[in-house]
Amino acid sequence: MNVRGPRPPAWKTLLALLSLSLSALLWVNALLQSLEEPTVVGALDRRQLELTALAAPAVPARLRELLTGAEPLEALRDSLAEQLADSDGPGQPEELLQLALLQSQAGESAGAAQLWRRLQQQIPPEQRALVGALERAEPLAPELLQTLQQPWLLSPLNERLVCERLSAAPGPCGGGSEARRALWRLLGVSWVPGVLLLVGLGLLLRQAWIRIRGLAPSPPPLQGPPLDLVDVTLLIAGGFVLLGELSVPLLLAPAVQALLRPLAQEPALQQGLQVLLLYLALMAAPLAILWGQLRTSPAAAPAAGWLQWRWTPLGTSVQLALQQVLMLLPAVALVGWLTSQLFGNQGGSNPLLELVLTTDQPLALGCFALTAVVLAPLFEETLFRGVLLPVLGQRWGGSTAVVVSAGVFAAAHLSLNELAPLLVLGLGLGWLRLQGGRLGSCTLVHALWNGFTFTNLLLLAG
Repeated sequence: MNVRGPRPPAWKTLLALLSLSLSALLWVNALLQSLEEPTVVGALDRRQLELTALAAPAVPARLRELLTGAEPLEALRDSLAEQLADSDGPGQPEELLQLALLQSQAGESAGAAQLWRRLQQQIPPEQRALVGALERAEPLAPELLQTLQQPWLLSPLNERLVCERLSAAPGPCGGGSEARRALWRLLGVSWVPGVLLLVGLGLLLRQAWIRIRGLAPSPPPLQGPPLDLVDVTLLIAGGFVLLGELSVPLLLAPAVQALLRPLAQEPALQQGLQVLLLYLALMAAPLAILWGQLRTSPAAAPAAGWLQWRWTPLGTSVQLALQQVLMLLPAVALVGWLTSQLFGNQGGSNPLLELVLTTDQPLALGCFALTAVVLAPLFEETLFRGVLLPVLGQRWGGSTAVVVSAGVFAAAHLSLNELAPLLVLGLGLGWLRLQGGRLGSCTLVHALWNGFTFTNLLLLAG
């Protein structure tokens, strides 16, 4: 349906075009720059291989090939050696230590000797005593071994490998409870998603069959705020991109850093609060613009409001959200796999992934969770499926609106590496908004998706 309102003033149209042009330049530049940013994929792969090796002792022999593979330590050693060979930098001490331990255990003494020397040159003096003892492979009393490990923050697997090389105490290194916990985490990050993916594939096939047979219910009328294309351009290009993504880091980041300076002894909590406060600041300008646009509209809002949240009945919203999340899993996984096969894992990942993966401070993790699982879904769905999609749909049709809003949603994350999977996620969210008419269901899908990713990161991080 084409909707034409009064022609906007020339100054407003000019301001919208200027905002759109500047935003396009900023986004294109940021997307290209993301190719130079570090990716978290290698770290995720390494964490999963570490988890597999840590869980292996708790796996029954008859299931080991299925759950962890025959030689999980060998797989970790080969992957880590390849990552370090491909890296331009010297490598992190923890990675070098792990590879040296694995190579020593496998009898690759020449390669391990080179790594010991690299470590001695790279680490501070207080950490060198442990490296020297590992290089000599001399058994140590438990008390002395514990003293040498104190300057290091060893991962559970590295702690076990160090113990196996140096411990003079009888019995196996590492408790069985640690391996059992690792096994449960491994099942959570590898097998549970696999089962959910199969369930989602079944739901996708069922949905396709319903559509082919013409049994799907008719979608409700597409309702949205009484805005025109100029208003939406000013909201997203002007409010979200220029005032939010560009101005907030430039103007407010120094003030937030100064505010949080008393927490310098808690860098993880400081980082978590900074992420939370800056995201709240980013939300403020576009939401204020949207509030002003709706407040001055002479039109009467429909019964469910301009944004059509329609949370109630809550059971219906939750059911739609769960079904959509499951159906999105195989689609996004397939596109992500194809992207990595065709283009590799070039381009930066969301920096929040690395922060969650390397943080064990509960309050900091709470800040990250609040940002990713609550604020981001509410804010992004308000803009992209609450405003942009219905305004475009009333002029260009529902299908075009779903595609365009999904493209803007994917580009807004400023990562070429994640562009295609995010586009598929945006298409699924837009389709749900079109077919169900509920913005609340879209927000729940987005929150569940981010929560699923967040939980996987926590399981990998341990």
